[in-house]
Amino acid sequence: MKIFKKILFWCLVGFALIQFIPTDKVNKPVDRKVNFVDAKKTPPKIRRLIKDACYDCHSDETVYPGYAYIAPISWSVKSHINEGREHLNFSIWEMYNQDLKKSMLEKSAQTIQNKTMPMPGYMVYHKEANLSEAERMLLIKYFEEMLKTKTY
Repeated sequence: MKIFKKILFWCLVGFALIQFIPTDKVNKPVDRKVNFVDAKKTPPKIRRLIKDACYDCHSDETVYPGYAYIAPISWSVKSHINEGREHLNFSIWEMYNQDLKKSMLEKSAQTIQNKTMPMPGYMVYHKEANLSEAERMLLIKYFEEMLKTKTY
């Protein structure tokens, strides 16, 4: 029993200490001229769907939930956000070239269709991101229309 208490004590000390390892949660300023929903004059319903389901990981407008301030969870959250922004950052949409925009829209439609985005683990804590089939189809049609008309 003594060994268990020592292990528990040192685990708690370690857990307390890792709370002091910072993760950067400051969003970059967003220029509305290059931000996807503003630049594309996205209709309100589509805008809401994209913001609710995509923007926390794929923009510089991340709203960090309470659990994102507890290490080591904070490290995982920040890693997912960094990776999401690398693949697609709606906040800098107009800075991408046409080929990249086309590719990103195609991949976005595909991942929404395949239900790989939003990530299932994200939807557990963010019910607004749990898109219905109709909402998924609405987003897919919006992206496909942009692709068809080359208005990306």
